Amino acid sequence: MKSLIEFIAKSIVDDPTEVWVHEEERGRNVQLELSVAEEDMGRVIGRKGRVANAMRTLLRVAAIRDGKRASLDIV
Repeated sequence: MKSLIEFIAKSIVDDPTEVWVHEEERGRNVQLELSVAEEDMGRVIGRKGRVANAMRTLLRVAAIRDGKRASLDIV
């Protein structure tokens, strides 16, 4: 799941070297934190949060396939 979010974020931003994803598992729950360069934050969030919500949806689908629950925070 971490690699999915990294791939999507690196595809969107101007500076893919600044993309950082931290994954923490607690049983069936997976918490992901995405950090990007400040100037790329708008690209990752998107208008009215559409890009961020799409990333969260894809993450939830991938997690359900593994029998887990996942959430994404953009910091």
